[in-house]
Amino acid sequence: MVAVSFLALVIFCYFSGFPLIIPLLVFFFGVHLFYFKKVTPRLYLHLALLLALLIFAAHALKAYSHLIHFYLPIASVAMLTMLLFNDVQISFMMAFMASTLAGIVLGFDLNEMLVFFLGSLAGVYKVRDARTRGSLIEAGIFVSIIQVVSAFLINPVVNKDILMYILKPLAINGLICAAVVIATSKIFETIFGEITNFTLLELSDSSHPMLKRMVVEAPGSYHHSLIVSNLAEAAADAIDAHSLLVRVGAYYHDIGKMVKPEYFTENQMVVGNKHDDLEPSMSRLVIFNHVKEGIELAQKYHLNHRIIDFIPEHHGTSLMHFFYQKALAEDQPEGLDERDYRYPGPKPQSKETAIVLLADSVEGATRAMDEHTPQRIEDLVRKVINNKFIDGQLDECNLTLREIDTIASTFVRVLSAMYHGRVKYPEKSNGNNTKKSSKEDTNP
Repeated sequence: MVAVSFLALVIFCYFSGFPLIIPLLVFFFGVHLFYFKKVTPRLYLHLALLLALLIFAAHALKAYSHLIHFYLPIASVAMLTMLLFNDVQISFMMAFMASTLAGIVLGFDLNEMLVFFLGSLAGVYKVRDARTRGSLIEAGIFVSIIQVVSAFLINPVVNKDILMYILKPLAINGLICAAVVIATSKIFETIFGEITNFTLLELSDSSHPMLKRMVVEAPGSYHHSLIVSNLAEAAADAIDAHSLLVRVGAYYHDIGKMVKPEYFTENQMVVGNKHDDLEPSMSRLVIFNHVKEGIELAQKYHLNHRIIDFIPEHHGTSLMHFFYQKALAEDQPEGLDERDYRYPGPKPQSKETAIVLLADSVEGATRAMDEHTPQRIEDLVRKVINNKFIDGQLDECNLTLREIDTIASTFVRVLSAMYHGRVKYPEKSNGNNTKKSSKEDTNP
């Protein structure tokens, strides 16, 4: 597909009369992405499609010579890249590529390319972590200001022609970029299978059908998910990971428990433990199935794959230690294999899913403690995270040792605040010697 796309671009440029340096530039852009950013061919094709659409738009605008070329929304390409892929470096490269390619097609000089490049960078930095549609309008205004200021710095002379044919179009251009991003972000999100902050906020709404169902059918698991989300989001903020994605992923990581909620401890509020009457092998199957059923539910509700990844990866290939030890204690056959009591995986593939894995394990272990002193909480958190590290659950994500230590410290801080001690108020006494409050003394 990459080769076909490159060949199609060569043919288009040749028959359109555009310089063949355009395909060469795109080729080296792809080389850089593959060898230095380690992106997938799928991501490269998505980026190439955005650039191709810009080139076609520039070609169409060029056919109408009476239109001012400064109206072309070049910055929208880099802004969309930032919203869809949440990567500043790739967005920086797309800002350069979009400004250069559009400049070649429309015959811009170096100064004009630089104006649009700076405007694109302004849009990228402004839409980073954008969570409201209003922030996109602000980004468009910011793009307009930067482009006008850049053009003025290049040529400080202002007359009527410059004002009407350069500065005015550049000012309007930023608003056009914002409108294009608002109108097309959902379309590209669907085509590319990516997820933006706007969709994440929609999924985080407690009125979402999946969350409303979870509140009714598995209230204990829902409450557990809320605590995990708070822990995980704080840790993600501390290491500059995608905190909103982490929070929403934590909301949905245990939705499979809705199918048989009574088999999970947090939902066993009245009846006893269902697993007391089951063989360890049967308990293992029930627990395994909540991952499979969670994925099926997520697909039924059309959740994005970035959210679905949290369901299997928040367990990784961890061992069901309790049921494995129970099986050993019940003198199971010698053929008992530890691998049969491990989750199928995969292990966390990103920082975000790894954080939820750690938060999920730490929250469950802390909840089971008898005494929640800060020192005991810290010892437990360090022990749980160290065990996950030794077990190899963090081998396939890109967390550093420094980030793991920061995550642990954040967990300790948040959990210590959640389980802080409270002052015990004295009980009321019916004795005559009990001193009344000042309020009671003043009453007749």
